[in-house]
Amino acid sequence: MKKLSILLVVLMFFSMTPQTIFGEESKDSGVGLAKKARSAILIERDTGEVLFKKNADEELPPASMTKIMTLLLIMEALDNGALSLDEKVRASEYAASMGGSQIFLEAGEEMTVEDLLKGIAVASGNDASVALAEKIAGSEEMFVKKMNEKAKELGLKNTKFQNTTGLPESDHYSTANDMAVMARELLKYENITKYTGIYEDYLRKDSDDPFWLVNTNKLVRFYDGVDGLKTGYTSEAKYCLTATAEKNGMRVIAVVMGEETPKTRNAEVSQMLDYAFSQYETKKLFERNEVVDQLRLTKGEPEQVDIYTSEPISILIKKGQEMDGFSTETKIDNNVKAPLKRGDKIGMLLVKDGEETIYKSPLVVGVSVDKASLWSLWKRNLMDQVLKIKQ
Repeated sequence: MKKLSILLVVLMFFSMTPQTIFGEESKDSGVGLAKKARSAILIERDTGEVLFKKNADEELPPASMTKIMTLLLIMEALDNGALSLDEKVRASEYAASMGGSQIFLEAGEEMTVEDLLKGIAVASGNDASVALAEKIAGSEEMFVKKMNEKAKELGLKNTKFQNTTGLPESDHYSTANDMAVMARELLKYENITKYTGIYEDYLRKDSDDPFWLVNTNKLVRFYDGVDGLKTGYTSEAKYCLTATAEKNGMRVIAVVMGEETPKTRNAEVSQMLDYAFSQYETKKLFERNEVVDQLRLTKGEPEQVDIYTSEPISILIKKGQEMDGFSTETKIDNNVKAPLKRGDKIGMLLVKDGEETIYKSPLVVGVSVDKASLWSLWKRNLMDQVLKIKQ
């Protein structure tokens, strides 16, 4: 495969993969942030680099931050075509019975997927969460199974879900670290901030009783660059927040758990974001879904397909650091063959410093590839023979 040479910035510190960085000690763990939080973590989104952490692996109730995983599975369903924004969902009696924060669905009421998505992302609607969970998986119980399977897939060893909402339930827990991993995965779906970044909107606009949505995350309005993601509160969990903000092309994720008041929660997250943007910057290499190479599948239909990045790829540096030369390389897995589904992983993009690989990111195919028919294979073989004769 071809090698793509790129001028990059010097790397301060990196892990080999986004998943392993979360287990390492942050270089800046003593900066004095989040003093009142029970646990906290601050990461840069593209690289997964930890900028600060405090008790980040302590298992705690996540309250409504649970809905980050709920939203992740909803966005996956939209992305793979199992769900569409304009289709209507009928609320069951069970979904309508949810307590806590809600959009007051009536049993039998129909609402579009997009409006239910707003209800979750903006108002933290428990009823909207269950309604979409039932639509996707058939029941909340089956959806929760998918949530735990996804947690396992992401390598989250300190997370277990019992419901889609975060309402108090025994043996339902997560960590600041795991919430950051989930948030990072959710943010791969860039449209999610179209909803989590709304400060106020209305549901049932054309009815006699429109419902006013106001974002539970006040930083969306009061901190420049914040466009998500999810608040949480129960008497056991206290005040929690997973926030994300983007400035000058760098996106960061901050998580706090166990804050005593919403005021300290917002203040400490703001301080964490200030720290990230004042001390660090990123150099963007690739956007998500950017073509980086091509792959020929002699027994596939189509025969040649584009290879895409599966996530944004950047390098993180301290502000003021000098620049140097690095390179990237595509490495395709052995024995890749048809059939393939869109989004299947077929290799890795390597970021290298000389001969040393400093970062890896999965590469995927952008279209589904079927096995070529015997007729197609015969024509290709004939064409290859003609070309050889001409040479």
